[in-house]
Amino acid sequence: MLTALTRGATLSACLLLANAHESLGQSTRTGRPRPKVLVIATGGTIAGVQDKPGTTGDYKAGTLTAEQIVASVPELATVAQVETEQFSNVASSLITPLQWVALAKRINLVLKQRGDLAGVVVTHGTDRLEETAFFLYLTIRSDKPVIVVGSQRPATGVSPDGPMNLLGAVRTAASPAAVGKGVLVELDDRLISAREVRKLYQRTGGFSGGDMGLLGVVTTSGPEFFYAPVRRHGSTSEFDLSRVDSLPQVELTFSYPGGTGPLFASPPAGVVVATTGLTRAEGSVFRALRGAGTVIVTSFPSGDNVNQPRSAAEIRSDTVQIPKTADDSLRVAERALPPTVVTQHLTPQKARILLMLALTRTRDPREVQRYFVEY
Repeated sequence: MLTALTRGATLSACLLLANAHESLGQSTRTGRPRPKVLVIATGGTIAGVQDKPGTTGDYKAGTLTAEQIVASVPELATVAQVETEQFSNVASSLITPLQWVALAKRINLVLKQRGDLAGVVVTHGTDRLEETAFFLYLTIRSDKPVIVVGSQRPATGVSPDGPMNLLGAVRTAASPAAVGKGVLVELDDRLISAREVRKLYQRTGGFSGGDMGLLGVVTTSGPEFFYAPVRRHGSTSEFDLSRVDSLPQVELTFSYPGGTGPLFASPPAGVVVATTGLTRAEGSVFRALRGAGTVIVTSFPSGDNVNQPRSAAEIRSDTVQIPKTADDSLRVAERALPPTVVTQHLTPQKARILLMLALTRTRDPREVQRYFVEY
């Protein structure tokens, strides 16, 4: 009898909790409706399932659906009215630039058509999360919150981090405080600007915003912001994808001691080279590419570049500094070529993304340089 009563009481409590969550999902205690948030799922570890659940063993990324991920976090109903959409369901290493374009177009469309949406959350694998997030940062032309979220542990693992990350992302997307902050990444209760975020290692807490990317944190009452990005993004972005279906070919390469430079079957539209100084052989290769019309961007791995222009006005006045060699004849040759574009605190991977977008609008290196100054 006691067991039956206990089971009955437990069932009643569960039903009451479920009803309370459903009610809270529609309105607040004051009668105001909960904000609507769309969760768009792309796959990744946050949707990962193991052959042996509840272990620390291997898993298959991109297994659970968007509906299953959301259903696993009932607390979401107390924060927002959550809708779901399945964009893809793959490991993030399989995400391509074509999918970046399609995802950005979809988010722009839904934010334009759905005035009732407070914001969008994108679930994503962590291996390529920083790149997808930066692409969205540059191409989402709305000031409504777009939050990219993932996890370092699979959904079925011991102590998964995905549910708490998703809850923090939805809290942020539903908050007016996140409006105008640009695309954000929510991981481990931290809000990091998509421009600066980077993955450092494969574990919880493994993402960083560097010296300037951490904008705030997520608490039980919602996001608390301490800083805001000043580079162009959101409604001020010039990167309109409405007539773009694919991106120009842009390659990424590294300079190193004794390097002889990359070889291409045909000159690509652009090349980003991570370097602190080219060898003579590398310099010769990149001069030839510039002469063939390839736009070259130099990106210091540290994010700093002594040759970077001071302002957009400097670009327009045609005084962009061109990296020089010690040889006078090479300096003369340099002046006859289109200038090299230089970055301002971007990783090489992100410099490549910005160059791809810039080349959808212009092939003029000086105008491309303006994008690197302003974005």
